[in-house]
Amino acid sequence: MKRRGVPAWWYSDAPVPLGARMLSSVYGGLIGARRALYRKDWLKPQRVPVPVIVVGNVAVGGTGKTPLTIALVERLRAAGWKPGVASRGYGRDNESTPGWVERDTPASEGGDEPVLIALRTGAKVRVDRDRVAAARALAQAGCDIVVCDDGLQHYRLARDVEIDVVDARRHGNGQLLPAGPLREPIERAAECDFRVVNVGSEAVETGFGEWPMRLVPGDAYPLHGGRPHPLSVFAGQRVHAVAGIGHPERFFSMLRAHGIAVVPHAFSDHHDYTPADFEFGSRLPVLMTEKDAVKCRDLALPSHFEDAFESVPVRAELPEAFWIALLDRLPARGGASA
Repeated sequence: MKRRGVPAWWYSDAPVPLGARMLSSVYGGLIGARRALYRKDWLKPQRVPVPVIVVGNVAVGGTGKTPLTIALVERLRAAGWKPGVASRGYGRDNESTPGWVERDTPASEGGDEPVLIALRTGAKVRVDRDRVAAARALAQAGCDIVVCDDGLQHYRLARDVEIDVVDARRHGNGQLLPAGPLREPIERAAECDFRVVNVGSEAVETGFGEWPMRLVPGDAYPLHGGRPHPLSVFAGQRVHAVAGIGHPERFFSMLRAHGIAVVPHAFSDHHDYTPADFEFGSRLPVLMTEKDAVKCRDLALPSHFEDAFESVPVRAELPEAFWIALLDRLPARGGASA
């Protein structure tokens, strides 16, 4: 099993090593100076000609940003908008080169999350380290609103709505990297327009001003085509469960909640799979996240596994009041972004 874990002290009361505390102070000084430049207008955010919604984290780690981005695109489209998605495309082979991502773009070229978003939504997806350039390209391509996937700290792009996505761990010990999981001071979260809490399958209560998001699994789809299977088909069976996401245990817990006996295989986020990763030593069905599946669909898998690999999609469900509040924050369609 390959896994890049997080320091034990991030999400516990364990003492933080002195070295991590010292580095955290340096990091805090750097990001504080950068934020001050924007607050004093010495650096100015760049406005694009369409509204921008930014989905991101104050803390590091996978919390469900991609399912929420997909849900946003679908809901905006239902409300009459023509949404496009801007992303850095983390993990692609040449991150310095911008480009368009299609349904059939290899994950090595487009990044796993952008390819998944394009596959699920059919929306225009632009990958570029420069989010301003990506948003402008989307506007020029006919999109009248941009959803920026994981761009909360990309201050150069002016935005109309900010969404901070957290899970049951919230912001951990509340300290900055590497002493804690925070990319920015915890006060930054209060500046966001919405805080969405991925409650998963756990009994997590949301606080005042927080919106619960539940990730609901759908049928499992064979990696190389074929009829989908309800998860109930796997109930009572042992399966190999593969998750190369920010918080793999969430995927494993979701499968266990459906009565599936999980043999867990946790990989680092954005892991670049090889056939050797699937030499598990036993011939059981293999269930993996959609994000992993887009990276494995063109992989030469072991012959005895090819028909056993299945992808489990999830759908983000949020209260109707959240969507009403979100749409109310946006300018009228066809109007200039404020």
